[in-house]
Amino acid sequence: MSTLSPGLRPPPVRPAAAAAAPEPCAARFRLSPADRGVLWFYLLTRISLWITAHFARWLFPAQSGVREAAPVLAPFQHWDANHYLHIARDGYFPAGAGPGTSGWDNREAFFPGYPFLLRAVHTVVPDWTAAGLLISFVAGAVAVLALARIARAYLPEEGAGHRTAVLFLLSPCAVFLAAGYTEALFLAFALPAWLAAMKHRWALAAVLTTFGTAVRVSGLFLAAAIGLLFLLSARTGRHWRSAGWTLLPALPPAAYSWYLHAHTGDWMAWKHAQERGWYRTFHPPWEAWANTWTGAFGGTQSTGYAFMFQAELAAMVVGLALVALLVRRRRWSEAVYVALSLWALGTSYWYTSVPRATLLWWPLWIGLAALSLRRPWFRTVYLCVAAPVTTLVALTFLTGRWAG
Repeated sequence: MSTLSPGLRPPPVRPAAAAAAPEPCAARFRLSPADRGVLWFYLLTRISLWITAHFARWLFPAQSGVREAAPVLAPFQHWDANHYLHIARDGYFPAGAGPGTSGWDNREAFFPGYPFLLRAVHTVVPDWTAAGLLISFVAGAVAVLALARIARAYLPEEGAGHRTAVLFLLSPCAVFLAAGYTEALFLAFALPAWLAAMKHRWALAAVLTTFGTAVRVSGLFLAAAIGLLFLLSARTGRHWRSAGWTLLPALPPAAYSWYLHAHTGDWMAWKHAQERGWYRTFHPPWEAWANTWTGAFGGTQSTGYAFMFQAELAAMVVGLALVALLVRRRRWSEAVYVALSLWALGTSYWYTSVPRATLLWWPLWIGLAALSLRRPWFRTVYLCVAAPVTTLVALTFLTGRWAG
């Protein structure tokens, strides 16, 4: 029995020659019965979510007394999804508008990878919202399949991949994997990148991470984690010849900063847009905690927003506990990845989107899967708690209310 905590046991160490040996291309893409089971469950959860969205537009109309349901895709046309749509359709600075313009929506806060792909898919799928949903659907399938494969590499128990996928897809913020948001697309690059890094395929890991940094700033946290994994795995001169690949993920953020500077004169325009639009000005972690606590329990917010602030606090506690456990078990690379995410989210005026960020913490879902496999009662408790919370968050988002 491993002395490491469930879900955090390192994968078996292979000889250097074996790690470098190329895997047949066909074997990489062949779907095993376990893979097909994961994808089948993924499809069922998508169907379930689409059914929920369909009934939400009938049962929770935007205005009382209406006699017709909202359009079919209306439940997915909220919040950040609209920002990405506007960027893809109109560009970052339409008709010369930009920071300082009256009514400016601070769209430069969003990295260009997803809007660029959305515009490309729109050439085939005429409806913008449908194009975004298609991207998330395909990307989500890639992500959950890669997550299951990573779990099987870490956990010896049979069914580890499927269990990890179940807990992940039924997690409280899983609705964002189906919406026109970046989580699914980012994970479709990040998780295969991590899988490649585990196998010492540094060039492939770097290329995939580069796509991830084009999608969201979290890609830089992934790049740091893979860079650390590269250093910890260093053994031979041949290994060090791959070191240059670890710098590749910095190119998309650098190019985006150059583009913004050319239009605004500000190298950090994306960061300053976040500060203007989402209160992401730097504050010490204790001030961010205190401000979020006031929003959650101080009576300063309506009940809906207060509940979301409470969820932010809970997610932060989970993240801190996860980092502590990873450090304790010397899972340094994963600890760096989650810690950087927490630092970025936990040093704003108050917490925003921390629950949604839990979707990106793959060590969390693998660890919970390991615990549920070794302690069957935990799965029952998890599902009994997660099911109503997941449904509540999904309905909150699908009806146009703030859900993180």
